[in-house]
Amino acid sequence: MSTPDIASVKSYLLDLQDRICLALGAEEPLERFREDNWSYANGIGGGRTRVLAGGQILEQGGVNFSHVIGNQLPPSATAHRPELAGRGFQALGVSLVIHPRNPFIPTSHANVRFLIAEREKAAPVWWFGGGFDLTPYYPFEEDAIAWHRTAREACLPFGEQVYPDYKKWCDDYFFLKHRNETRGVGGLFFDDLNAWGFDRCFAFLRSVGDHYLKAYLPIVQQRKHLTYGERERDFQLYRRGRYVEFNLVYDRGTLFGLQSGGRTESILMSMPPVAHWRYNWKPEPGSPEENLYLNYLKPREWL
Repeated sequence: MSTPDIASVKSYLLDLQDRICLALGAEEPLERFREDNWSYANGIGGGRTRVLAGGQILEQGGVNFSHVIGNQLPPSATAHRPELAGRGFQALGVSLVIHPRNPFIPTSHANVRFLIAEREKAAPVWWFGGGFDLTPYYPFEEDAIAWHRTAREACLPFGEQVYPDYKKWCDDYFFLKHRNETRGVGGLFFDDLNAWGFDRCFAFLRSVGDHYLKAYLPIVQQRKHLTYGERERDFQLYRRGRYVEFNLVYDRGTLFGLQSGGRTESILMSMPPVAHWRYNWKPEPGSPEENLYLNYLKPREWL
């Protein structure tokens, strides 16, 4: 098994952040990503957060790089790996959430990360994780199909079964049990990946990271000029509430960040700038809003 190369992972992640911000920023006529470099009070580890707020196309988007170094893995990381409790660790990743203003453009999320856990007189344990998923409000079937086609393209060089397995993992992970609905139309999710050796696992991480823009940018470009009104905007804000619910109740990355003493502002940059909740609301039968509930908020084979 090849030796982990943390410097190469960090270099790739910083470059990925640059490329994503450049491409998405070019779609926005009003605002630009603003950069915030930060480090922890002890001087160990830090990150580079970029946030675009108040745009005409991107109401809010955050693309965050972080390099967390700690003396002990938090409970969220050891709950399903108790043998790693007490180990020091390094965690590097790029995490992003894009909340467009236009309700016809879906929210998107992507994350690619590497973690290594070490203890004296023991071999290091490392793994990769990540993926990307799409959360539409007024969905277009062709967008969901193209999204999943690109997800499969990212996986194919690594085996025919990779996409079906990680697509299912995504459907299962981004599921709001208390609502009995998926967060959106899914994509890819993987974690604890080390079985292929470092070089091949790192290559897969890069493939997933590099395919995010290929999957998302065409959707933004195709839908950004569609006209919407108060009804569509109101429904978008209501559905954004589900996004907040998932991130605060279930999301492993949010829990890991908060439990490991991460930078709160960067961890919570995934939240939408505006969201609504409404008591016991149901979509009108036969409406475009009901279409989302009936046909898109459940696991589905898109290809």
